[in-house]
Amino acid sequence: MIRSAVDIQPACLGLYCGRVVLAVNGSVEVYGDCGVCPRGQRTDDNKICRECVGSPDRYDWLYLGFMAMLPLVLHWFFIEWYSGKKSSSALLQHITALFECSIAAIVTLLVSDPAGSLHIRSCKVKKLSDWYTMLYNPSPDYITTVHCTHEAVYPLYTIVFIYYAFCLVLMMLLRPFLVKKIACGLGKSDRFKSIYAALYFFPVLTVLQAVGGGLLYYAFPYIILVLSLVTLAVYLSASEVESFKDLLVRKKRLVVLFSHWLLHAYGIISIPKLDKLEQDLPLLALVPAPAIFYLMTAKYTEPSRILSEGGNGH
Repeated sequence: MIRSAVDIQPACLGLYCGRVVLAVNGSVEVYGDCGVCPRGQRTDDNKICRECVGSPDRYDWLYLGFMAMLPLVLHWFFIEWYSGKKSSSALLQHITALFECSIAAIVTLLVSDPAGSLHIRSCKVKKLSDWYTMLYNPSPDYITTVHCTHEAVYPLYTIVFIYYAFCLVLMMLLRPFLVKKIACGLGKSDRFKSIYAALYFFPVLTVLQAVGGGLLYYAFPYIILVLSLVTLAVYLSASEVESFKDLLVRKKRLVVLFSHWLLHAYGIISIPKLDKLEQDLPLLALVPAPAIFYLMTAKYTEPSRILSEGGNGH
């Protein structure tokens, strides 16, 4: 049944139900029945389905970057975990993982609307419920449910799944042959363990995005800061780094430190939802602060020193 804008229309119930614009006759729009909006559209204030013509803002891109980093960081962690200290293949595997995720990200942007471009069009995220439209399907008579589930945050929800799919495909195409050629120092059962780990964490990441995508969207800056601070402290403690001199003993420690500093910076500039990056730059001066504080106070928290001073006190 087709209605025009001049007709008296019944109220379109539901937070995300809308009417599709079927035709435009001059200044008059012709609408369809109230229902689900097509992919790439969301309802406006008048319950009309409008096409998403905006572009992701800086915070949206930072969120997508965070979701893109998750599989890469996990790849690097498990490659390091299973490669062994004497393995010379870890660096090449790290580079390969970075290549896989980078190509997957580029291909994902190219296949997204508009196809063939690195730019994407999107709908603006207004509130948390935009991520969970399936929870807001109305039941006008308390019997029949009007299904209006659609991607109100297009394409921030589904584009992550597409990216993970490409990451998995590229890993399965490239990594097994590479590992078989270069991981000669490992046993046959160990050399593919980093790949097996990815076959476990990709489903976990997919479920995490499906269930907690909206929560991650608002919380990811704080997640980055907390996890990067904790992991840096654990690494420095496990490596028995107690001074700036200890950091210079091995280049790997500096790489880990600078990697965590990059994560600190990423989290800091993600917290304020401002479009002007120059306003956030002074906050980057805080990036080295946790590591400096740790190195300045580590010698005072050495367990053997505390025990010895406690014994001398008695």
